[in-house]
Amino acid sequence: MDNKVSIQKLATGVPGLDAILGGGVPELSLNLIVGTPGTGKTTLAHQIMFNLATPERPALFFSALGEPALKMLRYQQQFSFFDASKIGTAIHFFNLSDDVSTGDFDPVLAHIVEEVEAISPALVFIDSFRSIMVGANRQREGAIKLKLFLRHLGLHFASWDATTFLIGEFPSDSSPPPLLTVADGVLVLEQHVARNSMVRKMQVLKMRGEATLPGIHTFRITQAGIEVFPAAVVRDDGGEHSQAAVAPPTRTRQTMGVPGLDEMLGGGLPAGYSILVAGPSGSGKTILATAFLVEGVLRGEAGIVVAFEQTPSQSWTRTIDELVSAGRIGLINTRSLDLSIDEIVQRLVDMIQTMNAKRVVIDSLSGFKLAVAPSFREDFRESLFRMISVLSGIDVTVLMTSELEDRYTDLRFSPNGSAFLTDAIIVQRYIEVESCLKRVMAVVKVRGSAHSNELRQYEIVDGKIVIGTPLTNYEGLLGGRPTQSKASDADTRGSGP
Repeated sequence: MDNKVSIQKLATGVPGLDAILGGGVPELSLNLIVGTPGTGKTTLAHQIMFNLATPERPALFFSALGEPALKMLRYQQQFSFFDASKIGTAIHFFNLSDDVSTGDFDPVLAHIVEEVEAISPALVFIDSFRSIMVGANRQREGAIKLKLFLRHLGLHFASWDATTFLIGEFPSDSSPPPLLTVADGVLVLEQHVARNSMVRKMQVLKMRGEATLPGIHTFRITQAGIEVFPAAVVRDDGGEHSQAAVAPPTRTRQTMGVPGLDEMLGGGLPAGYSILVAGPSGSGKTILATAFLVEGVLRGEAGIVVAFEQTPSQSWTRTIDELVSAGRIGLINTRSLDLSIDEIVQRLVDMIQTMNAKRVVIDSLSGFKLAVAPSFREDFRESLFRMISVLSGIDVTVLMTSELEDRYTDLRFSPNGSAFLTDAIIVQRYIEVESCLKRVMAVVKVRGSAHSNELRQYEIVDGKIVIGTPLTNYEGLLGGRPTQSKASDADTRGSGP
């Protein structure tokens, strides 16, 4: 016989929050929302309250901040979640600041109990609980009174049929809140400022009875309120999306849209793979990426481009502009300096699912790293690994470009040492032939699949890549000079579509 008690979860309505809470806030639970000033604690509390409160399940909001509710609501009504029609019907405000300032907790407790019994709320909020504690510490024997107050308040919490939220400012270097041990859930909010960027982060420190999502999650405050971006979780279950379990012969091959390149890759790029196109400025990385996306559209496969360096009108072809306008290709275009990997992954996954996209281009990793907030750059490789793993888990083919400095004396494929994360690599280089710079490319690897190892000269003609025949008698890619090349200009021009 199953005697387990079923705990109902309340959907907060805050995008991304329920995912990290394990499905929502447990009903009738006592929760703390704590953090440093300015992290968005009150905004989060109001957003949850306006989403959950109804006339049948009202909310009671106690303010101990010393400012009138009208002043607080003046700023909160700027958010789209604010609903003025709920004030006085589904949501009720009560100011405790006068009682708290006296240091006598008897009237504070009495007023809280009186209002709760009068309204019978389903939701109770107290903001800021830190103010009550500070008031106690200023009074003689305040610590003893505070413990008694907390004890009596805790007994009332247990008897109320309400889900309770206590909001308080607690710096990261301060002692834990006294109610931390008895609270059912604890949300910690913080913000990190580095140079001209600011990133807000959230952690579920505790949530009884819930399988919460571990880790630190970023969030952003916009006109719509708070949006949480759950940290990408890498799951390697040995299934079909596990890199160790990839079997290229059984996967369909995707054409790249560049004549001759599929042959170099051993028949095209296996679907679901990630490929890195690395090369110096002007070598045609973006042109190759454009061809990859256009080829997908021609074959009925929607695509998405994530641009970090230039807008499409600056560097992409008119064809891409038209496909974006027609909704055949999705565009995520940002030059923000306070991005997190998780935010980009969330936006990308949402667009992939909406468009049912099969091809994704990230242009470029160099711009991506600059766009990511400084606090994330130290673990950029780890974050990039999580992003690629998530994308491979939803069976999309990813093409990433990487800007390299062509030194002629070394061979690198990624400035971030992240080439090992990808399934395939194409490298583009410049060589000197008879006092002229020529472009050459080679396929460095295709995981688990045979591929050409030939070095081929190519040209960019009318915005398209035209691959020539293999080079011969070449002394090496690292600083060598070609003594003779069979890839003449006539050969190259004659190998187009």
